[in-house]
Amino acid sequence: MSDVPATSESAGAHDADIDALFSADGTLCSGIAGFRPRQSQTDMARAVADAIAARGTLLAEAGTGTGKTFAYLAPALLWGGKVIVSTGTKNLQDQLFLRDIPVMRKALNAPVSVALLKGRANYVCHYHLERTQQNGRLTAREDVGYLREIGRFIKTTNTGDKAELSRVPENAGVWNLVTSTRDNCAGAECTYYQDCFVMKARKEAQQADVVVVNHHLFFADVALKDTGVAELLPTANTIIFDEAHQLPETATLFFGETVSTSQLMELCRDVLAEGLAHARDGADWGMLVGTVEKSVRDLRLCFPAEGVKLSYQQIAESSPFFPAFAHLKAMLASLIEVLAAQAERAETIEQCRTRAVELLQCLQAWVPPADSQERVAKVLWVEAFSQSLQLHQTPLSIAPVFTKQREGSPRAWIFTSATLAVKNDFTHYSAQMGLSDAPARSWPSPFDYGRQALLYVPTNLPEPNTLAYTDAVVDAALPVIEASGGRAFLLCTTLRAVRRAAERLREEFARRQQPWPLLVQGELGRTELLDQFRAAGNAVLIGSQSFWEGVDVRGEALSVVIIDKLPFAPPDDPVLAARIADMEKRGLSGFMHHQLPEAIITLKQGAGRLIRDETDRGVLMICDPRLISKPYGRRIWQSLPPFGRTRELAAVQNFLLTEPH
Repeated sequence: MSDVPATSESAGAHDADIDALFSADGTLCSGIAGFRPRQSQTDMARAVADAIAARGTLLAEAGTGTGKTFAYLAPALLWGGKVIVSTGTKNLQDQLFLRDIPVMRKALNAPVSVALLKGRANYVCHYHLERTQQNGRLTAREDVGYLREIGRFIKTTNTGDKAELSRVPENAGVWNLVTSTRDNCAGAECTYYQDCFVMKARKEAQQADVVVVNHHLFFADVALKDTGVAELLPTANTIIFDEAHQLPETATLFFGETVSTSQLMELCRDVLAEGLAHARDGADWGMLVGTVEKSVRDLRLCFPAEGVKLSYQQIAESSPFFPAFAHLKAMLASLIEVLAAQAERAETIEQCRTRAVELLQCLQAWVPPADSQERVAKVLWVEAFSQSLQLHQTPLSIAPVFTKQREGSPRAWIFTSATLAVKNDFTHYSAQMGLSDAPARSWPSPFDYGRQALLYVPTNLPEPNTLAYTDAVVDAALPVIEASGGRAFLLCTTLRAVRRAAERLREEFARRQQPWPLLVQGELGRTELLDQFRAAGNAVLIGSQSFWEGVDVRGEALSVVIIDKLPFAPPDDPVLAARIADMEKRGLSGFMHHQLPEAIITLKQGAGRLIRDETDRGVLMICDPRLISKPYGRRIWQSLPPFGRTRELAAVQNFLLTEPH
């Protein structure tokens, strides 16, 4: 693989090569079935090649249908040196590794080696599988069968990647018992170290020319130095973030600190197992662990409702939380004393002691800093789930931390997505990521949106905060769904709206004897829902956040995308509230400079589900009257693709019922 000298003179030197690759009689047309030249794709490939040659940074927004994956892969495989490609989802990660890169590598005849690297929770751990098979502490009946499947799988697999074992659902509880965490991995001390799938994957990544990771892994590593990317970074010449619009959220997650009651419960489970196995006479392990478990449960019960998010300042002084928190720390300290006394009896007990000390340090650090500068820089907050409580410390801005990560050896950094800009303005994204000086380019989609699609904003809908708003959305959507014969996504901004819309549509379909299958998020996994949606050809799918992006349904199966509300983040989110307060202190408008651009980028993602290729046709229905009534509405619809526009139901019905010319 040729290495490029880090000089700006070489930028632009590959333009003729790019043209030869992407032209009508070029390498890709002859090497890839169905490949057709697209000007915007060629232009983007040229810009990526220039950034790689100059070891520079590039923000590249490419509209749906540009073919951005091939636009960055061609220059990366030919001139990128050691390349790390990071994606937003594991699905896209698998697609790149299994499909896109092999196709491109073959067409270019590029002699590059490629490795796939995922977080350790994706690989079966020999040690934890064996321990679970021996002590059999399974909570669900189906886990017994799943454990047998995993036991067979580990004998035949080369990678240990759970994605290869489709018979065990990805979210099955048993996976937590047969995979390792950074806390409970024995590392080089492990009996199975030579066979370890995590170590094998990291070794392959070390030796490969191109490594495919995902954003979670990339940033977990940068923050925790645990995932194998840390060793890769110093040798990488080119780093490409696909679905880069997700980075601010992912980086915020990892540059903060989170400690969870489920980590403490996991520790208790392991202490009990190791104590009984290696130091049965050293303590009353059942009682010792039981007192810590009780104090963990008591802490969780301080917030009876799930879904609660409160900043430190919002927790009432009289709340039982503060005494329960102090009690938990005291119980954990007592457990550490016993573990320290027994640690020399087994390496695994010493590991439990180390974990317990680290968790106690995290809990002790969860206090507002005395220094006012530091207090402004991060937000302390709690989040309650049905089974656990998380204590977070989140940075207000990731820009300084990420800028620090980018210092060091000069290398190319490419950030690409269909949605990085607001009306061709990258200010919001580049400020979040600390990339204000980086060149930014935008290439339009090759689709003829004016002919292929219609934006419909119905009249007479109530304000989105009214009580019966979801019912009004369903009433307005029904005639559109009837005109399209099902074949629709209804994207909601809350799970409550998903449930209500599902209830109403079920009643209406039954009453009108409509044959359309109704698929609802939460009733099946995301992949199963999408498979059923494609197979049915006339289904209606109701989903929230996870269906707004990364979903690709081509052809007639999806002809209508209905969006219930403009996707503004809930204002009670503690991190958002702190960011807005900070902006307003600096004389900026929290709404105009943060909430609005964020909502526009999310809306562009949702709208992007509709038209996926040159022959698709469809209607984007946005039910929120604020798109028309508010002064900022114009800024929103001007940021969307240039769809035809109407407010008349008859025009929508006519569009859907008319055959394309």
